[in-house]
Amino acid sequence: MINHVVMFKMADPDEIGEAVERIGAMAGRIPTLNSIHVGRDINRGPAAFDVVLVTEHDDEDALKGYATHPVHLELLEWLKPRWTERAVVDTAEFV
Repeated sequence: MINHVVMFKMADPDEIGEAVERIGAMAGRIPTLNSIHVGRDINRGPAAFDVVLVTEHDDEDALKGYATHPVHLELLEWLKPRWTERAVVDTAEFV
């Protein structure tokens, strides 16, 4: 199992809600996406990001299939110009 974790800092705080909605709308639309969790930050500390995404995939090939799927690429087209920073971690396990 691969867990794909992405955090975003958004340029416009007013677009955080829409980003969460658009990211969450990928659920059920990409065959290699087993689960998706997305939420907005409530911490608001100086090290905090605005949005976090956690997806689960069977293996690295499934993650690659997700990354290149048209639904994901369409989301990125909207999202890329709106984030100022992004961090990504892909892990084979959580303990």
